[in-house]
Amino acid sequence: MRKIWLALAAMVLTGAAFAVVPARADVPTITADDRVLGKADAPITIFEFFSFTCPHCADFAKETYPKLKSEWIDTGRAKLVYRDYPLDRNALKAAMVARCAPPERYSAFFETLFQQQMSWAMSSDPSPGLRRIAILGGISGDQFDNCYNDEALSKSIVAAEFEAQKNYGVESTPTFFINGKKLVGALPYDEFAKELGHAAAAIPSPHQAASIETPQTQQ
Repeated sequence: MRKIWLALAAMVLTGAAFAVVPARADVPTITADDRVLGKADAPITIFEFFSFTCPHCADFAKETYPKLKSEWIDTGRAKLVYRDYPLDRNALKAAMVARCAPPERYSAFFETLFQQQMSWAMSSDPSPGLRRIAILGGISGDQFDNCYNDEALSKSIVAAEFEAQKNYGVESTPTFFINGKKLVGALPYDEFAKELGHAAAAIPSPHQAASIETPQTQQ
């Protein structure tokens, strides 16, 4: 696993340009364990596979995510499904801490961990920085210790990471799926919104959907 993380981290740090990748037959679907931001009936579903230590993920969280949230998620046009894809041990520990927050506060931890990435991500021991963020977010010291050392939670996150690699072809972060279409890299907002527009245009209108579901009989 260490070798895989190092290889993926090298890809991230080289700053590969973003690209649109043809859709795969196998795409992620929402599960009961997912943390989701937005209305359940939003017509566009965005999956983001990210690592909390990934600098490109942090750029996306700081530059694109706020406008994505205000213009698409808060308006009910899209929902965002968060998926951990930790590139190293520190990212895994951060993911564990965020997962221990109540689901309704997950997005706040997501934003804060990226905003303060430089204060903990490169440390040989990220626990002091992560503990400070956790306590400020309402997690007690005892809760933090339990989360930070939860082997079952650690294994479940790593297992989901390998599932994403095997089933969905995720190889670097950030990777997105927008209504099944795969995109790789931290796209600027205008480019990301363009892809969301394409997804919105492909959604049948209620009239079209009714026509498809109830075809007229020939006389």
